[in-house]
Amino acid sequence: MLYEIHMIKNYPPTNLNRDNTGAPKTCMFGGVLRGRISSQCLKRSWRTSELFRRAIGESHLGIRTRQLPQLVVDELRARGVEEAYLAELLPKLSAFGNKKGEENKNGNYTAQMVFYAPEDIAAVADAVENKLAECATRKAVKAIKGKELQEMVTGADIRPVTLDIALFGRMVTSNAFADVEAAMQVAPAISTNKVMMESDYFTAMDDLLRGDTMEESGSGMIGDIDYDSACYYLYTSLDTDALRENLKHAEDPDELVRKAIPALLRTIALTNPSGKQNSFAGHILPSAMLVECKQEKIPVSLVNAFAEPVRPDHKGDLVRNSIVRLAQEVKQTSHDFGLPVEKRLWFCADRYRNIALESDAVVCDTFADLVEQAEQALK
Repeated sequence: MLYEIHMIKNYPPTNLNRDNTGAPKTCMFGGVLRGRISSQCLKRSWRTSELFRRAIGESHLGIRTRQLPQLVVDELRARGVEEAYLAELLPKLSAFGNKKGEENKNGNYTAQMVFYAPEDIAAVADAVENKLAECATRKAVKAIKGKELQEMVTGADIRPVTLDIALFGRMVTSNAFADVEAAMQVAPAISTNKVMMESDYFTAMDDLLRGDTMEESGSGMIGDIDYDSACYYLYTSLDTDALRENLKHAEDPDELVRKAIPALLRTIALTNPSGKQNSFAGHILPSAMLVECKQEKIPVSLVNAFAEPVRPDHKGDLVRNSIVRLAQEVKQTSHDFGLPVEKRLWFCADRYRNIALESDAVVCDTFADLVEQAEQALK
């Protein structure tokens, strides 16, 4: 089954996802400047959120890092390997994640950042432990080549991956680990409205300066922070069959897929990117959420509802007009193409509920109802 999630979220002044200059990311769409939150930013905020972690469980989540050598050494230490050997192994392990198996001369970290499951760490530790059994001295350990260790790690194609790796995929250049095609596609969130970039000029005052003399007057420092305010449309799709295939070597794939649906819906709706939150506290809940469940896997983003930038209505409500546009696009797309939808579920904040009621969909009274009915669609 294909799950498609469409969401409207209206943010006050924020800087959730910065570009290389420190300004909020933007893009051109419909001939005007829009606010943008990259898909990479969204995915990381979801998979690392405490909400997702609690729902799924630590053992079903991986870690994306270049610090594989340290993770393996920690595992070997827990298995009782001598400290003198561990110091020699660290640089050897930096060869992992590199197709040529070359050790990193700049430090004890891998050249490539890789998404690891706990089983991946254990598989590398097993290979190293087997090699250590052949070494009688520290000199023999020192003579081990990183490439040799990497070639000893087998079973990549049948090793289980975690739920987050199965959802968001991974690409590797080492045969010690398997490539995973993501079961979930995530579009950058873009603003429904034309965005206006602004800058906050601020001063920081030194608490010990009294201002009695010229040397003690003024601020301790001055600076500026760029920000914008935008109503975002977010789109993502999840292929549950692809997810189940990615998890086929896990202990209970069907149970993991079942847990993923409510966990993802709650996480996507209730979490926000962390950028500059201490300065802006942009912790916002969705104004509207639409979930479409399809047996025929034809994903359709409704972003063109906003090709012409949305303007506020006569009361200054940008959100209402954004939801109206989304509802109209659903209706028009359904009429024009007739793509079959098993279940279409709407949830809107109460003041916008009448918009959803006019659509050909199940309108959920609460967000919890939306999550429950979406989970039932999988059955």
